[in-house]
Amino acid sequence: MQEKLLQNWEKKSGERVKEYKKYLNRANKNTVLKQLPDLNEQAFSKIDCLQCANCCKNYSPRFTPPDIKRISKYLGMKEGDFKDKYLRVDEEGDNVLRQMPCSFLGADNYCSIYEVRPTDCARFPYMDDEFMLRRQPMALKNSSFCPITYYILEKLIEAEKSR
Repeated sequence: MQEKLLQNWEKKSGERVKEYKKYLNRANKNTVLKQLPDLNEQAFSKIDCLQCANCCKNYSPRFTPPDIKRISKYLGMKEGDFKDKYLRVDEEGDNVLRQMPCSFLGADNYCSIYEVRPTDCARFPYMDDEFMLRRQPMALKNSSFCPITYYILEKLIEAEKSR
């Protein structure tokens, strides 16, 4: 049985964006950072990313030069060929995927390059450090498609109210 908090999370997250924004603007950094390890563990124990894969289906990570080098080598490709086949430069100057969903995402939501995936993928959804406080627009965007981000924001707000 799914936890009540996670039922209809997509709809609820859309309705609560303003509250998340207010919370992130006033949140005490140290209080939040103390809670994140446990909340991350809770969230990942309740939510199976392989059932979702919204991040891989709808958004591209940044591919840094070390990512490109590592993945190209893994695939047995020249870096230039890898970039030509899979990547484009976005409006911010970052290397991102040419198309969505991710070319490396299988029908079973498994990643074919998981062992060497981009650093952005390995760190996503960035809820284990102060990222969400430093890059609030990104955290708010992530809450709209990532149930883990939604769950952690909800639990942080809940904890604040109970203090």
